Amino acid sequence: MDEKTIAAYVGSTAAVLGLPLAPERAARVVAHLQRTAAMAALLETAPLAPHDEPAEIYSPAAFPPMGDKGRQL
Repeated sequence: MDEKTIAAYVGSTAAVLGLPLAPERAARVVAHLQRTAAMAALLETAPLAPHDEPAEIYSPAAFPPMGDKGRQL
């Protein structure tokens, strides 16, 4: 994405969300998004197969046992 497209995206997103965004702050957001897009583009060119980066399976922690009055033991 070019700077003009990203700046338009930042401005319209801020407007939709009702966020006040000063021009100097918008410029910083645009710079961060440009860096992120550049990193993503590099990552997309890496020859990775699905098994190279397996996602962890979510496993919630067990609740501690409760006593008869609803307090933790």
